[in-house]
Amino acid sequence: MTTETHIDDAEVTAGAVTLTRKDFVSAQDVRWCPGCGDNAILAQVQKTLPELGIPRENIVFISGIGCSSRFPYYMNTYGIHSIHGRAPTLAMGLKVARPELLVWVITGDGDGLAIGGNHFAHAMRRNIDINILLFNNRIYGLTKGQYSPTSAFGTRSVSSPDGSIENPVNPVGVAIGNEAAFIARTVDVFQKHMSGILKRAAQHKGATMVEIAQNCIIFNDGAWAHMTDPENRQDNVLYLEHGQPMRFGKQGEKGIRLKGLTPEVVVVDEVGEDALLVHDEKAEEPTLAYLLSRMGPPDFPIPVGVFRAIDKPVYSARLMEQVHTAQDTKKPDLADLYRQGECWDFSCSVG
Repeated sequence: MTTETHIDDAEVTAGAVTLTRKDFVSAQDVRWCPGCGDNAILAQVQKTLPELGIPRENIVFISGIGCSSRFPYYMNTYGIHSIHGRAPTLAMGLKVARPELLVWVITGDGDGLAIGGNHFAHAMRRNIDINILLFNNRIYGLTKGQYSPTSAFGTRSVSSPDGSIENPVNPVGVAIGNEAAFIARTVDVFQKHMSGILKRAAQHKGATMVEIAQNCIIFNDGAWAHMTDPENRQDNVLYLEHGQPMRFGKQGEKGIRLKGLTPEVVVVDEVGEDALLVHDEKAEEPTLAYLLSRMGPPDFPIPVGVFRAIDKPVYSARLMEQVHTAQDTKKPDLADLYRQGECWDFSCSVG
């Protein structure tokens, strides 16, 4: 009987498997545009995986269609470049069949939230032990710049020349609505932050969703500039830390507190740190996580970090319990299986 992969720091420290970044770099030429945020994400994944202490043959990357979906070619692991929006379905099947594997899904805001939205949602609802990395550049890059499900209202593109009239999808909100057990957000250029998030996602048992704000330098350059501009970053980004009061600003001078059920930005010196909202990623009730997912400009900073990290029964474990129970208590009989339930007798004649 195989067991599910679960990484802990003791195994990594013990050096069960000694690998370096070079071990995860494939021989394929990277074909993303220079300056594309995908390059930064790839580099950080390749740097982080050796820290997990898992053999390359036990790691699989599965992608759909889009710029981000070339990712498996550049990883010296097993990989599947699947069809549009369907990467979670392959990942779910693989994880159930081979629970010892560490399975990653690479998807984008178009691939994962448009044609693949249904599979994206059900993967989290079922809590199958896979890790979804959603590259969000707020545009369709591969097909040359159409607005995507996450494009901001009013986005002008080749498919919305007068501005998009659709409200954007909130990936973190979708994950919360489907009861995902681990939900996080990071940014392509926040390299150290991203590494910590990736490691925590790999360590979490159950479905994980990490939204990565990623820049498309050709078709949507600067979509996340309010988060990445060094001059204004500290005023526009709220770093979530479990058990810590929510402070931000260049000197940590601003904070978030609740006024009734509504968050508001306050000056810490005026209200005191005790008045601030304290982050609790372990809360079973997802209300706080959802409230945070709604925050953003112009009134609030954008939260990054882990929104939610709770323990829930994992789908594949429950499934194997059913399989083993059936094997132990039921004698297989193919003839009985064919004849069970209702049967219909019919005849036909050919005239």
